[in-house]
Amino acid sequence: METKVEALKDNRKKLTVSVDATEVDNRIKKTYRDFAGKYNFPGFRKGKAPRPVIDSMLGPNAVTATVTEDIINSLYPRAMDEADLIAIGQPSFEQESDLVEAGKSFSFSATVEVRPEFSLSSYDAIEIKLPSVEATEEEIDSQVDELRNYYYTFEDAPASKKLAAGDFAEISLEAVDANGNHVESLETESRLYELSSGLFPPAFDEALIGLSKGKKATVEVDMSEPSLMGQGMDNPGKVTLTVEVKQVKKKVLPALDDEWAKETAGFEGGVAELRERVADSIKQQKEQMMPRLRENEALYALQERLEGEAPKAMCDVEEQSLLQNFFMQIQQQGVTFDAYLAQMGLTAEQFRDDLKKQARDVTEQDLALDAWARHAKIDVTDEEISAEFAKADAAHAASLEKEWRDAGRIATLRAGMRRTAALSAIMDNMKVSELAPGEKLNSVKDDADNLNAKTGSSAKKAKSTKATKETKKSSTGKAKTAAGASKATTQAAKASASANDSAAAKPTKTELGKLKVAELREQAAAMGIDADGMKKADLIEALLKAE
Repeated sequence: METKVEALKDNRKKLTVSVDATEVDNRIKKTYRDFAGKYNFPGFRKGKAPRPVIDSMLGPNAVTATVTEDIINSLYPRAMDEADLIAIGQPSFEQESDLVEAGKSFSFSATVEVRPEFSLSSYDAIEIKLPSVEATEEEIDSQVDELRNYYYTFEDAPASKKLAAGDFAEISLEAVDANGNHVESLETESRLYELSSGLFPPAFDEALIGLSKGKKATVEVDMSEPSLMGQGMDNPGKVTLTVEVKQVKKKVLPALDDEWAKETAGFEGGVAELRERVADSIKQQKEQMMPRLRENEALYALQERLEGEAPKAMCDVEEQSLLQNFFMQIQQQGVTFDAYLAQMGLTAEQFRDDLKKQARDVTEQDLALDAWARHAKIDVTDEEISAEFAKADAAHAASLEKEWRDAGRIATLRAGMRRTAALSAIMDNMKVSELAPGEKLNSVKDDADNLNAKTGSSAKKAKSTKATKETKKSSTGKAKTAAGASKATTQAAKASASANDSAAAKPTKTELGKLKVAELREQAAAMGIDADGMKKADLIEALLKAE
């Protein structure tokens, strides 16, 4: 096989592949043998039918047409690999003759759009800014407040208090479907409800806004719209909800003092020890995140230097890949897409927009790494390719590599390995300075999240270290979407936890927190829990787990 590559306009390449007469004849001979063994020819045993009989029964061009198709389909991907080209569209083929002929060579050409080769505005060392791994006072305050929020209580608000978004109320609810039947799964005589929580579709919350104690409202709600309660219905549809506000509630956080820190949160050293533990946890979490953060910042800084726009076809492929990964993540968490959107407070359109942005960023970063690798003359040898297969599956490395080569997938693997090497070289030589207070990371300037906002579980982790190591709470704050794997997992887990909490009937941590230690020990003993040596926080967690 001989391959020639011609550069055309609009990032297209013309690939011409030639096969000599010997290979054509060998393929024709093999195909006749295959047909003789595959089909039944009257008067001949399997595999013994001569060529004239095969041509007569299957048609004079059956074999040559099959060989022609086989040559094009099998050699095109191999030729693309040899030329180190990666297609981003479907090829158009041309042949010098319609079918192969015995004793003659055969050529075909393929014109295809390939990955573009852009340049960078600069190849100087990358400069990035990263936050300090030390916890700031603001971060500590935020996480301490979150821990206090974990032990909130409710008080009755004044009767004149009108409900607003985010408020709480004790409500009764009657639900009737389009046929006049009561929907018992939605009804309640008394339920504590948080507006804007995503438990019901937005129309229900809108009807509650402005109501005060003793007031009623009736509203028709389409339960097929994204909501956690709608997910639990077999046939969600339009339901008429009649709600009465029995009492508007005020959320009250415990006072931050040594008594609370010792007795409830379980820190013998009081507030000082609590803050110290939180600071340590924040630092630990930042240190764990820093390698990935360094990589993200390097990629975004490199992306800004790209001179060119990523083709839509490439962005579309990356978008599909991100979407598949996202759905795999939420399926593993047992969360539906609608439940995820409801929990995150997103519309499907917002999700799609963010997914497209992520796909474009990833594509442009890959193109920028390609440009850096070309400039630095980074290459990947066949020996390194083989070594990569050996790492993946040492027992079947050779057969796996052959399978990839026959399928024309080596060029894609080689490109990925070049990018990895380029990124490693970039990060080894980049200049890192400290992010100023209040300054955002380059990779999240358009997002609400940054490293300082992603330490939401620090207070809970600090408490776990001191009191209940088994207890974990994730509260990383809202992200726009979770097309990226780790973000999808975290937020899907939050959606799942919220759905479970809404249906729970067991005592809450707040309710148990109101009991005295002696009362908690009595409950623990009745449930067969060994409470020796347990502090109040340990007892509460043990009871919650046992429930």
